[in-house]
Amino acid sequence: MSTFLRDVIRILHATALFVVAVFAFAAVIYTLLCVVGLTDWLQLDATLGGVAYPNAGPWVQGALTAMLGAMAFFLPTTARMLALENSHRDFHIRMDDVARAYHAVHAADRAGVFTLSSEFDAVRDRLAYLRDHPDLPQLEGGVLEVAAQMSVQSRHLAEVYSVERVARAKTFLRQRQQAAEEQQERIVEALHICEQIRAWSDQVEIEEARVASQLAYLDERLQSTLPLLGYALEHDERLDAAVQGAERARQEQRRAGGTNIVPMPQKPAAE
Repeated sequence: MSTFLRDVIRILHATALFVVAVFAFAAVIYTLLCVVGLTDWLQLDATLGGVAYPNAGPWVQGALTAMLGAMAFFLPTTARMLALENSHRDFHIRMDDVARAYHAVHAADRAGVFTLSSEFDAVRDRLAYLRDHPDLPQLEGGVLEVAAQMSVQSRHLAEVYSVERVARAKTFLRQRQQAAEEQQERIVEALHICEQIRAWSDQVEIEEARVASQLAYLDERLQSTLPLLGYALEHDERLDAAVQGAERARQEQRRAGGTNIVPMPQKPAAE
C-alpha cells in the first residue's frame, strides 16, 4: 500500500470517529432535552406490514440515540487501536532517538558501568541498562538495540576517554597551567627587578660622572691657584688618563650590553 493511500485511509478513519462522536453527543443531548420537556420529540408516522404506527417519532429517536450512544462507547477503544496501528505501521528509527539513547549508554560505559567482555553479553547488558533508564521509557526496542550495538562498537573509545582518564588529564593540564602562571609571575617580577637594577645602575653612572667631573675641576683649580701662593703642583696626567679610561670602559660596556659597574680610580696624593 502506497504512502498516499495509507494517509488517506488514516484521515478517513479519524473523520469517521469524529462524525460518530459529534452525532452521538448531539443525539444524547437532544433526547435529554426532549425528556425534560424543553424541546419537541421527533414527529413521524410509520407503516410496517400494513399496520400503521402513528406517533412513532419518539421511538425512532430513542432507538437512534441508543445506537449512537453504544457506538460512542467504542470510540476510545477504536482510537487506541488506530493509534497503535499507526505507531507500528509508521515506526521509523529516528536519529535523534538513537543519539539520545547512545549518549546515555556511552556515558554509562565511560563511567565503567559495564564489565562484561563478550560482544553478546555486552549488548545484552547495555540493552537492559537502556530499558531501565528513567529518561528513555518511550523509545522502541529497535532504537535501544541499535544504541546498544553502537555502544559496543565504540567501547574502545569509552575506555580510552573514560571519566577517570579524562579527569586525570584535566587535572594534569590544570597543574601545568598553574605552573605556567607561576612561572609567568616570576618572569614579571624578574623583569621588574631588572628594570630597578638598570635604573639604579644609570643613577650610579651619573653620580660617578659627576664625581669625575668634580675631581677634574678641583685639579684644574689647584693647578691655577697654588702657583699664585708660591707653591708648585705638578699636573697629574695619570688622573686624567684614569678618568678618560673609566669613561671609555663605561661606554664600551654600555655598547656591549654588559655590566655598567667599573672600578673607581683612586686619586694620588699631592706631592
